[in-house]
Amino acid sequence: MQRVSGKVAIITGGGTGIGRACALTLAREGAKVALAARRRDKLEAVTQEITAADGEALAIECDITDRVSVEHAVHAVEGRFGKLHIIINNAGAVHVGSVEETSDDDWNRVVSVNLTGTFLMSRAGMPALRRAGGGSIINIGSYLGIVAIKQRAAYCASKGGVTLLTKAMALDHAHENIRVNCICPAMVETEMALGAISRATDPAAYRRLRESQIPMGRIGRPEDVANLALYLASDESSWMTGVAFPLDGGVTAG
Repeated sequence: MQRVSGKVAIITGGGTGIGRACALTLAREGAKVALAARRRDKLEAVTQEITAADGEALAIECDITDRVSVEHAVHAVEGRFGKLHIIINNAGAVHVGSVEETSDDDWNRVVSVNLTGTFLMSRAGMPALRRAGGGSIINIGSYLGIVAIKQRAAYCASKGGVTLLTKAMALDHAHENIRVNCICPAMVETEMALGAISRATDPAAYRRLRESQIPMGRIGRPEDVANLALYLASDESSWMTGVAFPLDGGVTAG
């Protein structure tokens, strides 16, 4: 039996990387999937992959930092599929720099996407989850929401906020059968991460350096995150809420 058969999910940042992997994985396991992001061409490509495999998918142009846009996306999902059971808050942004090297615009962009976007989509989706009898919110945070490294002031602040927002929402909505958990990956092979590698003076050397910092010796794959998201979306995790899962090849173990 498919693990999320009959469920409906919305995934932000669903056109690439972790979002795309989550969409394909949930669709393969029986979910109807809505993808929300700003780049329609990327969304359409993923929806075509899903429909080609006999799944059901919907592409929604959405700015997750804008309340009206987010509320429209949730209404579109219920209008198309009738219900909403799963929210995956995946859209993300990063800035490299200390606080002195972070402009107001840099700070606002990172916090707006990573933290405010998670808040807006979760808030907009709560009534729909309640109407469905409960559900699962899965926030894609970061290991930098658990520990810090140099030159990531805004990113660490935003992802730390996601970690504790997860726990606060979990407590507020546990009695409604709405579970909220957070996946905290280390470096994963996404457009964002691969872009950072390609911009290095010596990309191959930089990749080796980053891999050497991971006890398991490799950068994560989008499918690694998607597999954990599938578990958290399914009824297999029905007694699990308020947890921030390091998914980092052992980085935070030491």
